Amino acid sequence: MSGPGRHRPGRDDAPDRLYTITQGRSRSDPDNPFDLVTLVVAESEPTAGMQSEHVAILKLAQFPTSVVEIAAELRLPVGITKVLLSDLLAAGRVSARHPRRPAITDPDILEQVLVGLRNL
Repeated sequence: MSGPGRHRPGRDDAPDRLYTITQGRSRSDPDNPFDLVTLVVAESEPTAGMQSEHVAILKLAQFPTSVVEIAAELRLPVGITKVLLSDLLAAGRVSARHPRRPAITDPDILEQVLVGLRNL
């Protein structure tokens, strides 16, 4: 049965839904620390009344999880995911860590990232 109601994060990616998720913001701040491979770690548990996408991110990031993986799991564009992550970072609910290696050079990892991007 389809119709109006509660949607899983990212399920309905109509422009008005994305606008609502980010409260009209389509880009995060220029000094945003997030890129595709930034590892996100939850620093707190979800609380009652939190936006469903924020709750989903905190659950996904219980262990270090890349921005691109979070976007793929939520089925949201990376730009929208970065806005949501910026909100959580500003509230102290997540931390951002960059991988220790300066660049990804393993072809298998690059292939996995490409597959993840194609699935967005």
